[in-house]
Amino acid sequence: MDTIARRYLAIFLACVLAALALVSAVNYHVDPYLLHQWDSPLLQRLRPTTEKLSVWGKTYAVARYRPAVVYIGNSRTEMGLPTGVRALFDGKSVFNSAVSGASIGEAIRLAEHAARVSHVDTMVWGIDAPSFSLELGSAGVEPGLTAAGPAFFARRALLNIKRGLTVDMTRDTWRILSGSYDGVCLSSLALHGQRDESCLTSRNRTWTGTARAFTPRLQEFGDGLGPTAPALQAFDASVGKLCRGGTRLRLYINPTHALTLDALYWRGKWGAMEAWQRDLAQLAGRYRRLGCNVRLYDFSGFNSITSEAIPQVTGARAMRYYWEASHYRDNVGRFILARLFGGPVPPPADFGVELTENGIAAHQTAVRAARERYHAQHAEETAYLRHVLTLPREPE
Repeated sequence: MDTIARRYLAIFLACVLAALALVSAVNYHVDPYLLHQWDSPLLQRLRPTTEKLSVWGKTYAVARYRPAVVYIGNSRTEMGLPTGVRALFDGKSVFNSAVSGASIGEAIRLAEHAARVSHVDTMVWGIDAPSFSLELGSAGVEPGLTAAGPAFFARRALLNIKRGLTVDMTRDTWRILSGSYDGVCLSSLALHGQRDESCLTSRNRTWTGTARAFTPRLQEFGDGLGPTAPALQAFDASVGKLCRGGTRLRLYINPTHALTLDALYWRGKWGAMEAWQRDLAQLAGRYRRLGCNVRLYDFSGFNSITSEAIPQVTGARAMRYYWEASHYRDNVGRFILARLFGGPVPPPADFGVELTENGIAAHQTAVRAARERYHAQHAEETAYLRHVLTLPREPE
């Protein structure tokens, strides 16, 4: 009896293992999340607006593509910096390796991964004060995706096979095979890492949409955990590592809408933000003196781009420069790249200031004065922001 039971158990376990192997093999082949694709016909497959496991696809693609120019950052950089600008970089390959929801800790891991798997000539890195923290973001940068060591592709294949055993991947594989995947836009991999604009303009979008997205984005920005001292130390070490590898670095503070920076003011975080900028300017200056080609630019604040009137005031359905308060369009990204590297269309004169140790004090004084002018000239926007942040009304 025991022999028969053991035989049935062995047969049962063998069937289970065979079924799991079949599921994983099918998921690996269909690859609904494009975990191991580059220059593949699968990149042209339309997908839903929400891009699942984007960081899996990007860490693999950057290792296959081995670009000379890499963008790093969170969703602002991912959506805003265009990749079809090879002429700016003498025809060199460009890849946008920024991922939505990345904290600075996750961005550091992505930057160092890119430098390991490719000879990165130039890295363009977008940063923000609220996300400048080592707290885990929502990007999903699992350790195995960026781990150093030999045989990267073999290790990734094992990770992808393991991921193929999950229920969500199996469900989406079935949706593709059954023709019910509801694809509306391309993967960012089809655009060398930049988010497809069709994902943002689709009627099925869930978090963009100009007017309705302003309130949650402003609250999110004002409530961010950064900047923190441990994050600055980790960033300093990472910049040093990249500099020693010969990478040209262009660091820039994202041009989120003026109301986002004002949210930091009303939340009592202005002083911390200015101290962070001073620390970054000192960091860049120190590495320049050591021979590193690094520059730091500030595109935030109250300038002709960031102070665009908001839909709550104009009644317009869309903005010229912004998707909503937190994310800028790629026409702004082209201005950023033009300020950093030159280009046929120069940016507005007041958009983008290089932060240096000698110039940071004057710059911050000018930004504070611009903030007060903004309050006076944009009273309706200021009142709206205070309402969003649930602050008491100012005395008349």
